Amino acid sequence: MDIDKLRKKTEEELKTRLTEKRGELVELRYNVKLGKETSYSQVKELKKEIARINTILNEQSFKK
Repeated sequence: MDIDKLRKKTEEELKTRLTEKRGELVELRYNVKLGKETSYSQVKELKKEIARINTILNEQSFKK
């Protein structure tokens, strides 16, 4: 998701999305280990989105 769209979301929405993405990452890593999934680029993209969400949450906490 685009960073501008993420910045428009509320803190609760971001936390929910963060939890979802972390779950997806765990599942994807598990599937890669088992050989069910061979797309390592998806792992990279999920990690980047998690980092973006964490960055926005940190920015919002400093603004308070």
